[in-house]
Amino acid sequence: MTLIKSISGIRGTIGGRTGDTLNPLDIVKFTTAYATFIRRSGQSHSGKIVVGRDARISGEMVKNVVCGTLMGVGYDVVNIGLATTPTTELAVRMAGADGGIIITASHNPRQWNALKLLNSEGEFLTAADGAEVLAIAEREDFEYADVDHLGSYTEDASFDERHIDSVLALRLVDVEAIRQAKFRVCVDSINSVGGVILPRLLDRLGVTYKFLNGEPTGDFAHNPEPLEKNLSGIMDELKTGQYDLGIVVDPDVDRLAFICEDGRMFGEEYTLVSVADYVLSDKPGNTVSNLSSTRALRDVTERHGGHYTAAAVGEVNVTTKMKEVNAVIGGEGNGGVIYPESHYGRDALVGIALFLSSLAHKGCKVSELRATFPDYQIAKNRIDLTPETDVDAILAKVKEMFAADPTAQVNDIDGVKIDFPDRWVHLRKSNTEPIIRVYSEASTIEAADEIGKRLMQVVYDMQ
Repeated sequence: MTLIKSISGIRGTIGGRTGDTLNPLDIVKFTTAYATFIRRSGQSHSGKIVVGRDARISGEMVKNVVCGTLMGVGYDVVNIGLATTPTTELAVRMAGADGGIIITASHNPRQWNALKLLNSEGEFLTAADGAEVLAIAEREDFEYADVDHLGSYTEDASFDERHIDSVLALRLVDVEAIRQAKFRVCVDSINSVGGVILPRLLDRLGVTYKFLNGEPTGDFAHNPEPLEKNLSGIMDELKTGQYDLGIVVDPDVDRLAFICEDGRMFGEEYTLVSVADYVLSDKPGNTVSNLSSTRALRDVTERHGGHYTAAAVGEVNVTTKMKEVNAVIGGEGNGGVIYPESHYGRDALVGIALFLSSLAHKGCKVSELRATFPDYQIAKNRIDLTPETDVDAILAKVKEMFAADPTAQVNDIDGVKIDFPDRWVHLRKSNTEPIIRVYSEASTIEAADEIGKRLMQVVYDMQ
């Protein structure tokens, strides 16, 4: 059983003892702390908080506890029901709300759920704000409303369509070109909210489609992280030759991966690269991704005359850096596209619409588009943590190993990343799981895996 409090929200497995998992008592505590923070931070103007959730089996229970708690604090709840993370983010702004709570554990398996916390801009809380929420929760510095000042409860199912409208209104989304291309796609929406909103988006774009795992039951047909090892079903479907493209999203639809027309992975790292190339060809400028993302974005950005900057892992870290450098596009190598002309949040709907626009303009196959980008290979490994694991000592040891190497650049703003001229490796403690992530990139998967495994052995030797 696990409860993780981080920059990515309050995340845990369902059931078990209080303080160790995401259970009703802890949901009440952290929801109250969040509402208390919003009120004290000066962001409380409308008295409304938006709540949306993915289709997880535990979602109905968590939603009921969250909504009741917010009403008990005195907030009016706008429940938008089954909704993607980006839809909920946009709904906060569209509703003029003081904040929002997204009930989703993103790519985690079915036994997990989480509270993702938004400010009045519909963006994730900063690290400092999140720390204050946790401090309020720790002190249990709570005060609930009396009977005359309880919050109200309303349901509003209009935001899916409003989200789609906003995507289709983006200047670089060429709806007519997409319609004329008559794309045929297969979509794996992993039994969650992608199966609710993506058919409506594709209908509006004139795309012919087939859905795998389209029913939003929350009983995921496979591991929901959109990695190649989990996607044999849709890859086999593409190999039938009936489609131009495969589209894969995670349960809350902020991550996006593509499958080529021949059934090969386009590569989730190249989702952002391909969309950025399309955007930068129209509007050259700066880009941002996190330290664990492919170098290909840097190469494409520089090819268009812009400057690339790396941020610490975590969506709010990326969006903060994007604002600092006035980036025209950014995101994360896990398939997360952040396009400021829409909003500062990863959004698979935006990514799909921009990618299809690019593909329609280029008139090429998806595999041919992939071949136009620098070819790097990333190995994504993990080390499961035990309560005795001293992560700080491990990272210090890794840093020390390469401190005297003249060919290595060491970056420790988020774990430890070692950059060599022809490869890199990054070790960091996950924000979302009790693991150390070990990502490494080189020109071949063998070379990437070799340096990653070498550092993993250092960790094993210290445990």
